[in-house]
Amino acid sequence: MGKHEKEPFYLPVGKEVELFLYAYELKLPVMLKGPTGCGKTRFLEHMAYRLRRKLTTVACHEDLTGSDLVGRFLLKGGETVWVDGPLTSAVRNGGICYLDEIVEARKDTIVVIHPLTDDRRVLPIEKKGETIFAPPEFMLVISYNPGYQTILKDLKQSTKQRFIAIEFVHPPQEVEVEIVIQEGGVSRETAQGLVQAAAQIRNLKNRGLDEGVSTRLLIYAALLIGSGVDLKDAVKAAMIKPLTDDPVMQRGMEEIIGTVLPAF
Repeated sequence: MGKHEKEPFYLPVGKEVELFLYAYELKLPVMLKGPTGCGKTRFLEHMAYRLRRKLTTVACHEDLTGSDLVGRFLLKGGETVWVDGPLTSAVRNGGICYLDEIVEARKDTIVVIHPLTDDRRVLPIEKKGETIFAPPEFMLVISYNPGYQTILKDLKQSTKQRFIAIEFVHPPQEVEVEIVIQEGGVSRETAQGLVQAAAQIRNLKNRGLDEGVSTRLLIYAALLIGSGVDLKDAVKAAMIKPLTDDPVMQRGMEEIIGTVLPAF
């Protein structure tokens, strides 16, 4: 099981839970698509808990090498020993390996996962001359934010087409209100106001803002308010300033929020 003793809270938006369970039973690799902070990681924590599998998360970045994933020989106590990387450990132990923001990883690193994503389900360890066959319990999951794709940073079709995709969007308002109440510990009235304010800001995406307010930032705002921070200060800190450095844009967002949050 993962690190959580208590079941991680997650409210389904569509059929993502059922689809993931089918993929697990059929040994299919999964790609979680959607904007940052919309619940992809929480969803996966929830599913790992339900499936009683250990979740290993790797935050991908441009310096991540194949050895970082698979493992390497290290000198310990005067002798050279092999140390498994997180991907190899997950394969050996039949866990779920989650490569977060896979598009950030180097293309030569991404190639390492390809043999695990077809019917072979194997992980060749060239440095050891070993091939590990993934047990039925092993699952490979990646996340991908299509909103950040560029010519230089996008997933190759040869990688995308190895996964089934589950798409995530911002939850419907009534679901998001319940999430903010549960995770942020605020009243329903406050949660509704925050969610309505977020909906207004999301309308500015591609009209001055690269991204709208994530559900994660809404929870941050609620946590600040619940801890005694003034609502206006909390909203500025969690829902405005993280999105833009432009003072004119910030003032415009404040005016918009003021129309749905009278206390702002």
